[in-house]
Amino acid sequence: MATVTEQVGEVLLGSSEEPQMSQVMRAAFMRHAVKDEATGQYFLGENEFIDAVAPEGEDYHKIKRFQYGILFIVADRERKGRVTLHDWSNFQNLLAKPDAEYEVTYRLFDQDGDGLIDFNEFENVWKAHKGDDSLPFDWNSEWATLYIGAKNRRHTMTYPQFSQMLRGLQGERVRQAFLHFDKNKDGYIEPEEFQRIILETAKHKLSDHLLENLHTLCNISAGSKISYANVRAFQNIIQQMDMVELIIRNATNKSGDGKIARTDFLNEAARISRFNLYTPMEADILFHFAGLDEPSGKLSLKDFARVLDPSWHTAYSLGSSAADAGHKAISKTKSFFADVLEGVHHFALGSLAGAFGAFMVYPIDLVKTRMQNQRSSRVGEMLYKNSLDCFRKVIKNEGPTGLYSGVLPQLVGVAPEKAIKLTVNDLVRGKFTDKATGHIWLPWELFAGGSAGACQVVFTNPLEIVKIRLQVQGEVAKTVDGTPRRSAMWIIKNLGLVGLYKGASACLLRDVPFSAIYFPCYSHLKRDYFGETPTKSLGVLQMLTAGAIAGMPAAYLTTPCDVIKTRLQVEARKGEATYTGLRHAATTIYQQEGFKAFFKGGPARILRSSPQFGFTLAGYEVLQRALPMPGHADEERPSGHVEPGVGLAEAKAPLPYLRSRNALKIILDLDENFGRPKLPQGKWPGLAGVGTRPQA
Repeated sequence: MATVTEQVGEVLLGSSEEPQMSQVMRAAFMRHAVKDEATGQYFLGENEFIDAVAPEGEDYHKIKRFQYGILFIVADRERKGRVTLHDWSNFQNLLAKPDAEYEVTYRLFDQDGDGLIDFNEFENVWKAHKGDDSLPFDWNSEWATLYIGAKNRRHTMTYPQFSQMLRGLQGERVRQAFLHFDKNKDGYIEPEEFQRIILETAKHKLSDHLLENLHTLCNISAGSKISYANVRAFQNIIQQMDMVELIIRNATNKSGDGKIARTDFLNEAARISRFNLYTPMEADILFHFAGLDEPSGKLSLKDFARVLDPSWHTAYSLGSSAADAGHKAISKTKSFFADVLEGVHHFALGSLAGAFGAFMVYPIDLVKTRMQNQRSSRVGEMLYKNSLDCFRKVIKNEGPTGLYSGVLPQLVGVAPEKAIKLTVNDLVRGKFTDKATGHIWLPWELFAGGSAGACQVVFTNPLEIVKIRLQVQGEVAKTVDGTPRRSAMWIIKNLGLVGLYKGASACLLRDVPFSAIYFPCYSHLKRDYFGETPTKSLGVLQMLTAGAIAGMPAAYLTTPCDVIKTRLQVEARKGEATYTGLRHAATTIYQQEGFKAFFKGGPARILRSSPQFGFTLAGYEVLQRALPMPGHADEERPSGHVEPGVGLAEAKAPLPYLRSRNALKIILDLDENFGRPKLPQGKWPGLAGVGTRPQA
């Protein structure tokens, strides 16, 4: 466990490293482990292991969740039927390797763990998992003997040799299956036979749309059968899906209407591809399956998603099971309430942290207000020479508590101000941010910040006017005999609803440009200067620095608006001019006090804004650690959909999970029944997933 010093250092300086693997592994293991009462040792059985590597509630769709039990065999190195913490640690380290997908598969077949696979080992594992009605595969074929030797001259396979054999295995399975169905050797098979071949060899890699329309492949050419050329072209396309997607993205981006025809695809492929060229038949097949509902021949990225995205669901599959639909509805409801509770939790912590930040810099804010309200047009009315002199005189005349005159309305107002400002900025930024790249056009950044500043005025203007009048009444009491001290409630009643929004136009004039400058500056400083990324979190000192730098131009450049707002909101004394509006206030200040008067309190605004943001963030970090959301733990596990959804986005799940999933894809290239429980023949033949092939 990290020491207090290490935790404080992480909060202040940030962290760009992942947590210690031993801590992450142990936490994930202990969340699911069971205790052996006899030995006191914790372990994972197969079910607990599946819970740990493939959490419930995710959409596994193409690979059934129970098939992750295959990885249990790999993790259980001593074949004891249990995975210890030591085994779990080794398995997680294995998944961290760059070639983990192939090494996991290799270890599944290397039963004696000697680092070599002989054919008997391989065949035993393969036969134990293949389905009884699976398509036949001849391991004595010319292709197989090139990798493992002829029947009487078998040789062991090293890891590189085995991996390379797996790379071409799916293609050989398709070829042999085609020969199996091509009884009269004319080079054609029936559409239903082609559909069965693909379902058994590549179902785990293809979308529902493709799988349900495989039989229509015969329609791309004359006749009602499918040739071997069609099969090879189809296989080439699905093996090159990543490259095909890149070509389609480039081509659709260049298209004026976002749609492309077959010619556009081939032209773009010629520009991008250096080593692979796509045949006319391959292009025909791609456009056939993507455009089944679009006879025009011009297709958009959304049309191609049905082919390119393996997790694409049809409407039928999404609504095929009432139980599944009910479970998903309940899960969404739970998720909704969890999101609401989490939002309330963050709002509460943000309010407390904001109040803390405001309290820490409140004396600076008070000095700033009094300096801005000081009028130099009348002789003998100059109470303060500068901000430091103002600070000293406040303490001398009113005591230390005088520095906190009007602090209560400020603390009350921080919560809605911070919540509204941050929420609106994030909402507007999210609407105009490119989901694929994460970038946003600078004018939209400015618009988002300005919108946030405009919305906060609804709450901040009434609180500001009360706060300002409370802040200046101390100095008025010292200079004007008999001046009564007013409470916040008296000021509110005296002003009325309309009076509480006096100076709102000036408040808008200040807050809109302030937020429009502040938020983009802060965002770019964090990302471009301090290097914040999804894997590198900044510490409080770095965020404080970014906030301070961003706050300097935002605070100083909007000081004139703040001066005008203060003059409009402060109650005029006897003999002082009463401002009637923005223009009148600005003109009068300029005529009587000169241009410099517009920047009164500017340094104090800078000094207040910078540390306030730092104190708020520091308080928020401490509160998050001290008061975590009840029942909420930071788990190293996938969240949301582990496969990218429609839209062809990259998967967001943790890399170890993605590698375990990809290892299963390689294993299922051998036979789709790997990982399915098997019972003796004749036992419960109708039970899906046990002894028979369950429905997808």
